[in-house]
Amino acid sequence: MKVVSVNVGLPQKIRFNNQLVTTSIFKHPVHEKIKLSKLNLEGDAQSDLSVHGGIDKAVYSYPVEHYEYWRKIYPDIDIQFGMFGENLTTQGLNEMDVNIGDTFNIGSSRLVVTQPRMPCYKLGIRFGKMDVIEKFLNSLRSGIYFRVLREGELIEGDEIKLLSREMNSVSVNYIVSLYKKRNYNYSELQQLKTITKLKFLPLNLKRHFEQEIDKAKYQNK
Repeated sequence: MKVVSVNVGLPQKIRFNNQLVTTSIFKHPVHEKIKLSKLNLEGDAQSDLSVHGGIDKAVYSYPVEHYEYWRKIYPDIDIQFGMFGENLTTQGLNEMDVNIGDTFNIGSSRLVVTQPRMPCYKLGIRFGKMDVIEKFLNSLRSGIYFRVLREGELIEGDEIKLLSREMNSVSVNYIVSLYKKRNYNYSELQQLKTITKLKFLPLNLKRHFEQEIDKAKYQNK
């Protein structure tokens, strides 16, 4: 596993639906070694901290393997690294194979997997097509958010080393699958109860799944 591209971007104002919107979705590759702090990469910043950023969304990675899929979906769009707002375009690091709580060394930094990315309208702004939001969610190609356990430096080409595997067997991909559902069978409800106790899953997602459990209890009365 390795880092194919390191991408950063600062907030900028663009016009969307006759309004000025501040967004950091526009990322560009950098080729020198840069610092990674608890909240973001050097030269990078989040625009709306109510939905982006914070310790549980300090770094966002997206697999290079997904790019060909999106180029087929949108052949008229020039899809370059950083297109999904990711800080790290990676090779070999896939949502299906990574569990919430897995830890990795990248460069001299250490990161832990926290959650998938749930798309917002700013991804639509980046693509110039609002239908990408639903397509992104349904594709289960969410990318991976990390919390920084140890600050450090990284650069394109750095090896991504798995340090510890969380044995909960709750993959990033599985979180998206359950998030999309509205009716759960018994086995899935038991999984939701396990998920709400995951150490590194952020509180907002835990609350979402707790509400889904409560809804199922009410419907089954």
